[in-house]
Amino acid sequence: MAHLVPSRHRQLDFFVADILDTVPKDDMTSMEHPLFALKAGDKRVRTYERTGSIVTVKPGHDGCATIHDKDVWIYCISHLVEAINRGREDVGRVVRFTAYDFLVTTNRDTSGRAYERLGDALARLSGTRIETNLATDGQRERAGFGLVDSWRVIERNHDERMVAVEVTLPDWLWRSVKAHHVLTLSRDYFRLRKPLDRRIYELARKHCGAQSKWRVTVKTLHEKSGSAAPLRNFRGDVKKLSDSNELPDYRVAFDSEGDTVTFYARSQNGTKAQIADLFGGLKMANRP
Repeated sequence: MAHLVPSRHRQLDFFVADILDTVPKDDMTSMEHPLFALKAGDKRVRTYERTGSIVTVKPGHDGCATIHDKDVWIYCISHLVEAINRGREDVGRVVRFTAYDFLVTTNRDTSGRAYERLGDALARLSGTRIETNLATDGQRERAGFGLVDSWRVIERNHDERMVAVEVTLPDWLWRSVKAHHVLTLSRDYFRLRKPLDRRIYELARKHCGAQSKWRVTVKTLHEKSGSAAPLRNFRGDVKKLSDSNELPDYRVAFDSEGDTVTFYARSQNGTKAQIADLFGGLKMANRP
């Protein structure tokens, strides 16, 4: 199975094409921590601890928000950053948009079921709660928040089709956007079919950054991903992703002997780093 789905909207009207000119952005905190579930219907309370930070994810009645639900976040963050960059003064944590623009921008179909799924995603985002401990000025603070504070939609009376959407982002996320604690994503992120591929991409984007490569053990990548799959199954999924060479922005090199994964940027520096590592490995193998 291909890791990338086709682009669903090749012929776009002028307004939506202008919307697509907005560069996808993601929040750096959520890229580091597995706040979003990789499977729909996940109602587990999940706790992750790394380097003294504890993050607990508590699902709502409809289950935990999934990484595909996160597209709403990315869409909102992207437009806020664009508005700030343009010097607009009417920017805040309340974001208004049309459902159709969201569906097209995030490479979804525009069927009636797609509108229903957007409503379901908003409900899960609102219901999912995050608790974490934050260290500031020598003190540690425990805080809780939702993935969105509130949302509402306006529907047409004759077919109940969702028309306009309003989302109020949590204050901490709005502060993160204002501080430009965001990273640019590939537009092909929305074409990634599998939830795990999306999670691995954002981890690579967060940790590789402007570097030519990022090497990580499979065990650590498994922990960071938030995957509930056994390590052996996760290892197999990573190998398939490496073999496909379809991850946007990065080439994935799986080392079965060292049980590590290296992400090389799809750039000249990334290519040089991969060649250097290849020749370095050959020299080690040929040592008497």
